[in-house]
Amino acid sequence: MRIVIEHVTRYRYSAMATYSVQSLRLTPASFEGQQVLDWSLSCVPEGSITPTQDGFGNTVHLMSVEGPHQDVDIIARGTVEVTDQHGLVKGLADHVPLRVFLRRTDLTMPGPGIRALRRPLAAGETLTWLHDLMDRIRAAVDYETGVTDALTKAEEALQAGHGVCQDHAHIFIAACREAGVPARYVTGYLLTDGVSDEEAHHAWAEAWVESLGWVGFDVANNVCPTDRYVRLAAALDASYAAPIRGSRRGGGEERLEVEVRVQEQSAQQ
Repeated sequence: MRIVIEHVTRYRYSAMATYSVQSLRLTPASFEGQQVLDWSLSCVPEGSITPTQDGFGNTVHLMSVEGPHQDVDIIARGTVEVTDQHGLVKGLADHVPLRVFLRRTDLTMPGPGIRALRRPLAAGETLTWLHDLMDRIRAAVDYETGVTDALTKAEEALQAGHGVCQDHAHIFIAACREAGVPARYVTGYLLTDGVSDEEAHHAWAEAWVESLGWVGFDVANNVCPTDRYVRLAAALDASYAAPIRGSRRGGGEERLEVEVRVQEQSAQQ
């Protein structure tokens, strides 16, 4: 399936800014099951965009805009061909030792609820255990927008019983790491008819299965990623894998607008 993506982020400032800098994790990689056919990044007003790589192997572009400006538009767009790999992630260079993805973070710190949620893990049954964990989390946490935010921790979302894809992924990752299973947070895009921007720009988790490698688990939809998913970046949690992070000099108050369009190419045409 060929998927066409346009991701537009608009910053509007109440006063003039003199300098803006952003790190952009908005470029997908090609690997088995995912082939990037074309991709571009641009910004208005025009600034410098320099490619680099972060410590997790993600492509990062450093974008800077100099001189007086009161708004910045960041546009990522392109076409990606995806085939269903049943959640398996193969063909990506692994730059980070597995033990790193056992590291707890503030957002993925397990509490009593997460410890009680997972059942014991027996040798040789990791994949079955992971699917069971996904089912348990989805049953315990309803998908509901507007009730959590970027700083909500895994245990808090579990205790509240509602959240979004970020919360589902954090709970899953926290439970995996507590059981000794390496897990990482993934950002990307999801092709689903008639969804909002925040659902089209999606998040899920990947866990390490010794006999298979990395396997994706989208707890919010209770499935392993299919050919409707485009993978962007992976890291320890949402804060490390954020698609856009930055700062500015001046500008006063900030207003942020995001538009994400994800379509199958044949449907678009």
